[in-house]
Amino acid sequence: MKALECPELEEIRAARERIRGSALRTPLVPLRAEGLPARVLLKLENLQPIGAFKLRGAASAMAAADPDQLAHGVVTASSGSMAQGVAWCARERGIPCRVVMPDHAPQTKIDALQRLGGVPLIVPFARWWQCLEERGHPDLDGAFIHPVSDPAVIAGNATIALEILEDCPEVDAIVAPYGGGGLSCGLAASTRALAPNVQVHAAESESAAPLAASLSAGEPVEVERSPSFVDGIGAASLLPEMWPLARDLLAGSLVVSLEAIEEAIRLLVRCNHVIAEGAGAASVAAALDGRAGSGTVVCVVSGGNIDPSELRRILSGAVVT
Repeated sequence: MKALECPELEEIRAARERIRGSALRTPLVPLRAEGLPARVLLKLENLQPIGAFKLRGAASAMAAADPDQLAHGVVTASSGSMAQGVAWCARERGIPCRVVMPDHAPQTKIDALQRLGGVPLIVPFARWWQCLEERGHPDLDGAFIHPVSDPAVIAGNATIALEILEDCPEVDAIVAPYGGGGLSCGLAASTRALAPNVQVHAAESESAAPLAASLSAGEPVEVERSPSFVDGIGAASLLPEMWPLARDLLAGSLVVSLEAIEEAIRLLVRCNHVIAEGAGAASVAAALDGRAGSGTVVCVVSGGNIDPSELRRILSGAVVT
C-alpha cells in the first residue's frame, strides 16, 4: 500500500462526528493509589460497549465506507477487540461479519464475537499476521477493514486524544499500549495538532516488543515473541506501513514486564474497581515506574476483555507455571 500519512485534525474531527452515537465519550479519572511517581489519570476505554477502544476505529471506518463496498459484509483480522468492534457495527447494519483470529485468541473474545453475530476463522499466528500484511484472506468475501493501518480507523482512534485534551488540557504525557500502532499513532496525531508539547509514549510487554527494538536499531527489526496472557499486543515485527508514523510521532516505547502488568491489573481492581486486560494495563504499568514523567500522565486503559480465569489467577497472585 502507499505510505500512510498522519491524519489531519479535520479528518479526526470528522471521525468524531461519524462515531457519535456508536462509541462513548469515556471518563478520565485519577488513579487512586498511594506513592505514585506522577499524577496518573485513567482514560477508561474499557467502558466502551464492546469493552475496548476498537469500537471507535471500527465505527469510523464503516461509516466512511461506500455502502456498495459493504454489500457482501465485512472482514477483519483481530485477536479479539477489533473483531468485536467490527461485528458490533456490522450487526447494526444487518450485514455479515467474518474475522480471521490467531490461535492464541482467548475463548472469552471468540465467544464475544459470536454473540455479536460474527463468524471466526481461527488460524496460526503467522497466518493471521500474513492477513494483516496482505490486507485480507483469499477465502473470505467482503470489505476488509484493517484493524491498524486503515486511515479511517486511525482517525477514529485519534478521537480519544481530543477528549483527553478537552478534559485535561494540562496533560504532560499520554501512554497507550502498542499492538500495531493504530492507537498510539492516532493519539499522537491529535496531540501534534493541538498540543505539540505533549509526549505520547507506547507501552509494550517484554514478551514481544518490536517497536522498542526497532527504535533502538533505527530500522524495523524482528524480535522473539513469547505468547502470554497479554494477548491484545505483542507481535514479532512491525507492520511496515506503520513504522514511519511510529518513528516520527511517538516519544518512544516503554517496555514493561509481565509481572509489572499483573501488578497494574491488581492495582486497578483494588484502587479504582477497574478491570483491565493485559494490554489495557500495560500503559498503567509503564507510568507506575516513572518513565512517562513526573507531571500529569494519562494512561489509556484500552480494554477490559480479560479471560476470567486469567483474572482470577492474577488477583490471587498465582504465577504461570
